[in-house]
Amino acid sequence: MRKLAAILLLTAFTSCEDVIDVNLNSTEPRLVIEASINWFKDTTGNEQQIKLTLSAPFFEEELPPANGAIVTITDTNNNTFLFEEDGNTGRYHNTIFNPILNTTYSLTIIYNGEIYTATETLKSVSSIDYIEQNNEGGFSGEDIELKAYYTDPANEENHYLFEFISDIPVIPTLEVYNDEFTNGNQIFGFYTEEDLESGDEVTIRNYGVSERFYEFMFILSQQGSDDGGGPFETQPATVRGNCINETNPDNFPYGYFRLSEVDEVIYIVE
Repeated sequence: MRKLAAILLLTAFTSCEDVIDVNLNSTEPRLVIEASINWFKDTTGNEQQIKLTLSAPFFEEELPPANGAIVTITDTNNNTFLFEEDGNTGRYHNTIFNPILNTTYSLTIIYNGEIYTATETLKSVSSIDYIEQNNEGGFSGEDIELKAYYTDPANEENHYLFEFISDIPVIPTLEVYNDEFTNGNQIFGFYTEEDLESGDEVTIRNYGVSERFYEFMFILSQQGSDDGGGPFETQPATVRGNCINETNPDNFPYGYFRLSEVDEVIYIVE
């Protein structure tokens, strides 16, 4: 029995030196559409940007830009806004966009001979009323927590996307909310980060979004949560956005076309 145990132990140590080559299936790159039209309160909203990239293998750190596309947005009055590429960056700009709340807009992208389209409505948003800070949050009772309060309009269905950007070098926190159980009440977006300290600056943004975008982000957040499953569980399916390929539906793009009114507050942690 001791001899068997010794053999097994030796095998375990020698196996640690084996190099494992991960063979990932390669696929043709797909168009990735980042078409977020944001109209910040108290601005004209004329300057807008759409970013186009291509999907890349898993271990690639950067996505290659999608160059040479024709990108337009058209409103219900047949006003068409052309987005022109800045060099070969894959970033397409327009400086005369006309945002109108509750107006439906249509996105059209022509890339590599294929036509991609999406339709969405520009949603309004409630202003942030005030920020409440709690210095005794988290499991330890020592974390800083922020609550950004806003008043939901009564007798209408609303959906919200909150974004929190801090001085801490981490990915911005995104949270989605609806008013199914809070219609007409004052409610809050919540943010905490264990390394947050007094004097840190936190940018807080509240976006008005459509129900479909809310559902899209909710599914993404569930798949990316800490308790979303172990390494041996079934991998989540690709979450499809609202963009489609009219020419070749099987070659569908990734990403989303969204239009939002945005309220922004810069908060200094006390």
